[in-house]
Amino acid sequence: MTARTGGLPRFHGSCTALITPFKNGKLDEAAFQKLCAWQIEQGTSALVPCGTTGESPTLSHDEHRRVVELCIEVARGKVPVIAGAGSNSTAEAIAMTQHAAKCGADAVLSVAPYYNKPTQEGLYQHFKAIHDSAEIPVIIYNIPPRSVVDISVDTFARLVKLPRIVGVKDATMDLARPLRMRLALGPDFVQLSGEDATAVPFLAQGGHGCISVTANIAPKPLAEMHGAWRAGDFPAVQKINDRLLAVHDAMFAETSPAPVKYAASLLGLCSAELRLPMVQPSDATKARVRQAMEKAGLIG
Repeated sequence: MTARTGGLPRFHGSCTALITPFKNGKLDEAAFQKLCAWQIEQGTSALVPCGTTGESPTLSHDEHRRVVELCIEVARGKVPVIAGAGSNSTAEAIAMTQHAAKCGADAVLSVAPYYNKPTQEGLYQHFKAIHDSAEIPVIIYNIPPRSVVDISVDTFARLVKLPRIVGVKDATMDLARPLRMRLALGPDFVQLSGEDATAVPFLAQGGHGCISVTANIAPKPLAEMHGAWRAGDFPAVQKINDRLLAVHDAMFAETSPAPVKYAASLLGLCSAELRLPMVQPSDATKARVRQAMEKAGLIG
């Protein structure tokens, strides 16, 4: 499950946490598939539908499944699809995982259960049950700011013994964590940052890539930045990272994905439409997003 290509793990580089376009309250399927195709053309390494950025909490189960299927239709054979399949209900997460496996996803992204506040033993049993439910690699999403619980390194050390637990999306904002994880779990356990602004130091501590919000609107420069990292061209890495920092910060000026959806609308990728309880960003945030994009050369 940790097969490498050219010395790289299968899941690496700039992976996009895809937005879910809406139009008049419904899925905008054409805009979503166009976005997926554009991401591949621009060099994105993997597509991640139905995560937090994809507004998965407000998608119906049918919509969730449909978005995963639409993504796979476009990406099949070109780049991996890491399908969001997490829930605070283990049974629901298993159902989403089994669907992703059945329709041909390359992996699932399974978030730490939120609101329930399970113990470390509860977390282990939750992910073990998901692992045992389907023949598909599982990348665990550790995001304490949203889920309240933090999956410990010791719990990961237990989970990594399960053959299909292959990696983590780490949004702990702890830059010592990837080093501790690498030393405890080994270099083949895939570590993907969940935070754009610290992706480069995350790589320096042993990370393999980033599941990125900013890549929705800047896929090419981020793909180039990760390529430069792998090539050892650190001046190029720094140049791109410096160029995009204000964009990264603007994407979280208000709760994501409101800013990135507005940014996508400026590029003509889709409407800025959100679903309640998410609302449009303030005029001040819109101005900040536009200014950051202009400074980075993303819009004229």
